Formats: sequence, structure tokens, C-alpha cells
Amino acid sequence: MLKLTYQATTAVPVEIEGLTPDAVREKSLADIERLEIHHGNQKLPLAEFFSVSGDPSDARFEFEGNLAGVHWIGAHMTEGEIHVQGNAGRHLGSEMTGGAIHVHGDAGDWVGGELHGGLIHVRGSAGHLIGSAYRGSKRGMTGGTILIGGSVGNEVGHTMRRGMLAIGGGCGDFVGINMIAGTILVFGECGIRAAAGMRRGTVGLFGPVPPPILSSFRRSCLYEPLFLQLVFRYLRSHEFIVPDELWPASYRLYHGDNVAIGHGEVLVRATA
Repeated sequence: MLKLTYQATTAVPVEIEGLTPDAVREKSLADIERLEIHHGNQKLPLAEFFSVSGDPSDARFEFEGNLAGVHWIGAHMTEGEIHVQGNAGRHLGSEMTGGAIHVHGDAGDWVGGELHGGLIHVRGSAGHLIGSAYRGSKRGMTGGTILIGGSVGNEVGHTMRRGMLAIGGGCGDFVGINMIAGTILVFGECGIRAAAGMRRGTVGLFGPVPPPILSSFRRSCLYEPLFLQLVFRYLRSHEFIVPDELWPASYRLYHGDNVAIGHGEVLVRATA
């Protein structure tokens, strides 16, 4: 395991894009310490910000310290594991295709931006645009799994194409906006205009207070979908908390968004 302890106190953003388990597993510690990262608009050696120890050959990283100002952790990684013992910055796991990232704290905006594969599990809360498309891009995440234990901001799953995104707490506005396909589950309260413009896929809104559904969705039925049992088991296998009362619950099904092609579905926990 390669251990990287963050020692800087700078308020200027630090970007470590390219520092991934697959990229350094055959490098010596001295070579890793010399890797250039960005501090604002400057390129500086990694060793100026992190103490580096351990063995990178097993493709496992462990970050320690408050990395809230350290961005692009695990971006573009293809294999291995990253564990962050604390908070993480923006663009965590951006465009990664494989491997796993575990954050034992909070994370910033753009967690799993345009994710293609692998697993990201943030035990705390995160910011806006989780699993979303970058501005001007045609697709957001196209595969993989993103699990956020706490709450998140707006535009979660923007233009999502495939994969699963689960939010343990509440979320802001426009969850699943312009969704192409995939699955988004929100276990807390949800903001306005959920699933606006969705074409296909599934959005589950499981909070205790059902949010208003857009008028461009058509109400279908009240039922107990068996597939949710499999989904809940999958989430629990990754240590994601699924409330016990959701397993036997009934759900209202809506189809839409009919301003798009209308082949998506929204599941809302029935309260009566």
C-alpha cells in the first residue's frame, strides 16, 4: 500500500490529476515524490505537499489529512483502490473506468463526473453535479456505481447514460435532469423538478415526504416492484444503508418525461 499524507496548509487549490494506482505501481518512491502536480497555476513536485511511504505495487493508495482542497483524486484511474481518510475535493474519480474509491468523509462537486466504470463510495456528503456531464458534453456517467451516504446538491446524474447512483440523504433540484438511461435512487428528501427531460431509466424517490412530480409525467400504478429487493441487497453488500421500512413498501409508478420520449420511470414511496 502506498500511503500519502497531506501536509500543506495552502488555500490555493491542489490538483493531482494523473496520480492513480495504475500509473505509479511500478515506480520507486523517489520517482513518485518527483511527480509534478498543480498548485494553482504552478507545477510543483508531489513531495512538497505529501509525505510518501509504503509500496505502490499492490495498486492501493491511502490518503490521510484534510484533502478538501485537493482535487481530481483518482481521476482517470483504471484499476486498484483509493482510500481517503477524511474529506476530498472536487472531481473525485472523474472519468475513471475501473477500480474503487472510498472516502471516509465528505467530497466536493463533480464526484464521478462522466464516470465510465468502477465504484465510488463517499460515506459523508458531497456537492453538486454528482455523476454528471461536463458542460458541453453529450453524456454524463456511462457505467459504474456512485454511492453517497449523506446529502448532495443540484443536478445529480445530469445526462446520465448508464450505471447506478444512490444518495443516502437528501438532494437538491433537478436530480436526473435530461437522463438518458441508468438508475438514480434518493433515500432522503428531494428538491424540485426531479427527472425533468428524462428519456429512459429509473429515478427512485424514497424520502418520507414525496416530492411533487412534474405534470409531464403520467401516473401508472401502485405496486411492490420485486427488482428493488435485488437493488437494495446490492447496495447493502457495499455497506450502503437501506432503511428497513423500504423493503416491504409500496411505490407509485410514473412514466415520462413526455416532453422527451417518455420512456423513463419515476418510483415514489407511497405514504398512504
